[in-house]
Amino acid sequence: MTMQRLRGTAFQMTLLLAAALLWTVSTPAAPAAHAAPARVVSQTAGAGRLVQISVYSPAMDRNIPLQVLRPADTGTPAPTLYLLNGAGGGEDAASWVAQTDLNGFFADKQVNIVVPMEGAFSYYTDWQQDDAGLGKKLGNNGRNKWATFLTEELPPVIDRAFGTNGVNGLAGISMAGTSVLDLAIQAPELYRGVAAYSGCAMTSDPLGQSAINFVISLGGGRAQNMWGPLGGPEWREHDVLLHADRLPNIPMYISSGTGMPGPHDDLADPTVRQSVTTLANQMLIGGGIEATTHYCTTQLAARTNALGRTDITYSLDGSGTHSWGYWQDELHKSWPILGQALGV
Repeated sequence: MTMQRLRGTAFQMTLLLAAALLWTVSTPAAPAAHAAPARVVSQTAGAGRLVQISVYSPAMDRNIPLQVLRPADTGTPAPTLYLLNGAGGGEDAASWVAQTDLNGFFADKQVNIVVPMEGAFSYYTDWQQDDAGLGKKLGNNGRNKWATFLTEELPPVIDRAFGTNGVNGLAGISMAGTSVLDLAIQAPELYRGVAAYSGCAMTSDPLGQSAINFVISLGGGRAQNMWGPLGGPEWREHDVLLHADRLPNIPMYISSGTGMPGPHDDLADPTVRQSVTTLANQMLIGGGIEATTHYCTTQLAARTNALGRTDITYSLDGSGTHSWGYWQDELHKSWPILGQALGV
């Protein structure tokens, strides 16, 4: 297959995945209300060691819900791993908390896990303009200043509220697998370790750019409100492949399956739950999307290898589709790298 046909096929599969996510008008961005500082506005005990909190974001002028998994020993300051959800932002049923063994896996680990439960279709970045269409779909003010929230506003709030030791890590899947690498570039001193699972960091390439445009449109938004005109300078500014030399020199784990069926693509798998429809979507649509992320990630691997980076671990050889069973596996496999970087 020629490279042109590969890219065309990958693009078609990207559109199919975006459609499977199922879950306009733009307005100028209003000045953020900075009178009130970022702070915890509510806190409720959840199941086990989970705590549900809401944090006010001055940049977005609204309260953001988050889930925090506390370490067993809350009397000893611990580091924090921020885990970002995919295209649904945790506003649907597809979240780290609902779909993985997060609670059990971290039961014996001295680390705080923080999962934002908002941010659908936002790519966890700062948008140039408010987006009325996306806001209407999601029931908020359409203001997306996620990079500011995640890198400037939220960490000090978490540190104060939970007595952390100030050491941070970051990981994300799918949409957020793209975002976490860009956030690491935007805030190179904030994180000690980063993991990206099944993302595509080629935001100015026609393949990655068209996929982003289509995914945002599913939420009722306009991609031009995010980084300006498609193909413009800010799309290139956030392209991690173009700016791989700016990735901070910290341990990283970057993974993608090949898109071919693997051990979790089976009716008996707990993530499939005997659903023929789930399995079909996972193999056909999820397989195509994972083939796309595999292409993107192999390009990034070639680039960082050419730069002589030895602190980035790639996991690219395994089979697997764009689905939760594999992301749970990758979280487990990446933990030795993240844990060591965090000092756990």
